[in-house]
Amino acid sequence: MAKWGQGDPRWIVEEREDATNVNNWHWTERDATSWSKAKLQEVLVGIVVENEAGRCETSELKQVEGEASCSSRKGKLIFFYEWNIKLGWKGTIKESGAKHKGLIEIPNLSEENEVDDTEVNVSKKKGDGEILKDLMKTAGTAKVREALGDYLKALKTEFTMGMILPTKALTNQELTVKRKLSESTLQIQAASPMALGVKIPTVALHMTELFDTTVEQLYSIFTVKDLVQKFSKSPAVLEAEKGGKFQMFDGTITGEYIELLTNRKIVMKWRCRNWPEEHYATVALSFVPTLGQTELQLDCKGVPICKEENMKFCWQKQHFEEIKCLLQLITLNG
Repeated sequence: MAKWGQGDPRWIVEEREDATNVNNWHWTERDATSWSKAKLQEVLVGIVVENEAGRCETSELKQVEGEASCSSRKGKLIFFYEWNIKLGWKGTIKESGAKHKGLIEIPNLSEENEVDDTEVNVSKKKGDGEILKDLMKTAGTAKVREALGDYLKALKTEFTMGMILPTKALTNQELTVKRKLSESTLQIQAASPMALGVKIPTVALHMTELFDTTVEQLYSIFTVKDLVQKFSKSPAVLEAEKGGKFQMFDGTITGEYIELLTNRKIVMKWRCRNWPEEHYATVALSFVPTLGQTELQLDCKGVPICKEENMKFCWQKQHFEEIKCLLQLITLNG
């Protein structure tokens, strides 16, 4: 039996302030499903291939079914993902100007297969335009597999940030580095009182959606932690008051409440984890009662222009549709 103070360091908990998962020894797991759906939308929609005969583009993520997760054990990350994906594509024949549409199916994207071996099936609606189908089957399939590789790379890097906790020795090194960086920053700020920044091109969004519920219930779904966790299917941190912080979808979305008018309006500083550092959009939610329903008006300013479609997907698929499913469950359960 080991003497007091001589135990296996993997099990020593008291040396960390948070007293959890010392030296990354214990099993932890994070659901990556919601994050993955948004990332797949981002990397797969808008792929363009072109040759002398025509031009094709992936235009819509029609279906994304499955799940993904990441686990940490003994300092190692273990990934699980299984997806059935359907993409819409459209193309134009250059000579005639004829337009055609089709479908790309990825029936089994999983950790069991290499990306280059992933099955990608291309089909086209009836009629002419085989030359566009051939373009999508060759160059298009290669680009789709490349985009799937980008998703997996982001899953293993961007999504997993913070899952492997620093050891005590590494933490001390990081503190030393941070202290030096802070001292350097203070010296720079003293020498140059006006900080220079880079302007990010942004867009504004306006969306509306009808919900079969009362204003009071819909407002609570955005401000009550338990309800937020139910529709997002992930842990959340919520301080629903002016100046309060929030965190959703396992930290993918973070921000701060600027204004809350009970059952009428919520204004937030809002950002996605993959946005430029420290860049926030302003999101305003207005709750408008209608006959037997509630209209939710979403106004968003400051969305990075390259993230516009991703933002629309996030609100339509991960908020509006999931909230409607939650409301149905609430109704069924009385």
